[in-house]
Amino acid sequence: MSDSAPTLILTGGQVLTIDSRFKVAEGVALRGQEVLATGTDTEMRALAGPSTSIVELAGRAVLPGINDSHLHGVAYGMTKPPFAVNVGHPAVASIADIVRVVGDAARSTDAGGWVVGIGWDPGYLAECLADRRRFPHRRDLDTVAPDVPVCLTDFSSHMMWVNSAALRLCGIDVLTPAPDGGVIDRDSEGQPTGILREAAQMLVQSALPSPTVAQRKTAIQSVVQNLHSRGITSYTEPGLGPGGDKTLFGGLGTDNWIAYSELATAGDLNARVSVLLLPAPIGGSAEDVCKGLTELHRPGSADSRILNAIGVKIFADGVPPNRTAWMREPYTGGGHGSLCVHGNSPALQTDELYEMIRVAHEAGYQLGVHVTGDHAIDLVVDAFLAAEAAVPRPDARHYIIHGDFIGGESLAKLAANGYGVNMNPAIKWTISDLMDEVVGAERSAYQWPVRSAMEAGVTVCASSDAPVTEPDWRQGVASMMLRESKASGRTSGPEQRVTLAQALRAYTSAPAWQDFAEDWKGTLEPEKAADVCVLDRPLLDLDPHALTEVQVDLTVFDGRIVFER
Repeated sequence: MSDSAPTLILTGGQVLTIDSRFKVAEGVALRGQEVLATGTDTEMRALAGPSTSIVELAGRAVLPGINDSHLHGVAYGMTKPPFAVNVGHPAVASIADIVRVVGDAARSTDAGGWVVGIGWDPGYLAECLADRRRFPHRRDLDTVAPDVPVCLTDFSSHMMWVNSAALRLCGIDVLTPAPDGGVIDRDSEGQPTGILREAAQMLVQSALPSPTVAQRKTAIQSVVQNLHSRGITSYTEPGLGPGGDKTLFGGLGTDNWIAYSELATAGDLNARVSVLLLPAPIGGSAEDVCKGLTELHRPGSADSRILNAIGVKIFADGVPPNRTAWMREPYTGGGHGSLCVHGNSPALQTDELYEMIRVAHEAGYQLGVHVTGDHAIDLVVDAFLAAEAAVPRPDARHYIIHGDFIGGESLAKLAANGYGVNMNPAIKWTISDLMDEVVGAERSAYQWPVRSAMEAGVTVCASSDAPVTEPDWRQGVASMMLRESKASGRTSGPEQRVTLAQALRAYTSAPAWQDFAEDWKGTLEPEKAADVCVLDRPLLDLDPHALTEVQVDLTVFDGRIVFER
């Protein structure tokens, strides 16, 4: 076979190259690990050599490999058995359902073990829907697990529900103070109710058994196989380091670096993983960032196109459903939320956050800052600008993570300075009805203003935030195009709808930009990475409501077929 001949040709279909002109071709030719050419069916067949494999597309659509640009890979893997039981909707629909699942798990738990679950959401629990004053309580779990400690993390990973046995084991009682950036819910007598929010979760998470590196590697490989079946070939692991050592199973912890590095070195990591280092926890400080960065390094890998640490993650505030995002206008029922960093006043927390961002910026890292409330977002954007003014860096590509309620002024500042935003359309689809009663209908409709961000000139990436939602880019694209809710199907903020092309860019070429990799991946153009997603039907002119029915037929990673339906 000639060295110039393709190794694989996919032809006779609808190849969406996602290039700057959104070119649509009939076929794509791959040679080894790179795209060789795109063009007509006739042009592609003319390139074939005697050993070229040809896939007949029969009209099916082809995309660049999907890039889920904010996906907690290890944490997602550890939400599955044997690590955790499923207590999420629709598997459960009530507190009674969860109690039944926990009871079954407790009866099979060995002495000294824990029942761990993930996914519950008060917005879908029947008892909470019937009585807004009703909320999960430790006593619910005590009825079926009086002696076995239980730890149930909610769908957002920003709130935890535990039983009395877990509180006793972790020494949490009426006198226990909440850590910086955390909240311990209490009853009228000051006793913990069993609900821990934000940084307070670490009081329990640090007591859970820690999986071995081998178990973490197994979890990663299982996740990568899952992602291949969804056409995903790249993802960003948003936060690994000492700041995550006390998260659930250390899912954001330093040990995961060892697991990823060992897989990459052995050639067993079949995805392109970009990483944000996590030097400081929720409620952390600039001192934590300094200390964490001295312990962490951009880990070595045989191929930086496989594993590459490019940035630092910092937590600025909480999440709107928990009313812990820092908002300018109050939530319905009162309260503004707050920053989730070290400091006993908003002014001290603000200074601390500025310093945390400055330290990471001066160390030469891209910054991805978790921030959701409009007040906190404005503060973070201004902190980016202050750090840049103090230490100018060309093309730092800092970005806002989530950015739920980002306003026009901050969008303009991001655009003017070449910064980005990473949004979560599937979470919008999941919670939009619930948010009406948290922030009011008008703000709820605006949440995640994708179109406003794009029109402002900001690079917008879309992601799942798995395990918060499943890593289903099809649902994300549909959500961006429709702005419909999961529960009622009603439209929420139709003025923020975008086109198919804009939505697909947010899962392909835009994340490549976030990864500093737009020169070599994210589109199907010559010399780009041979990462390809083949669907079971054409995409152009498809009703957006049918997007979630689309199946992935074939996934090519680095020139190799890694999934075939």
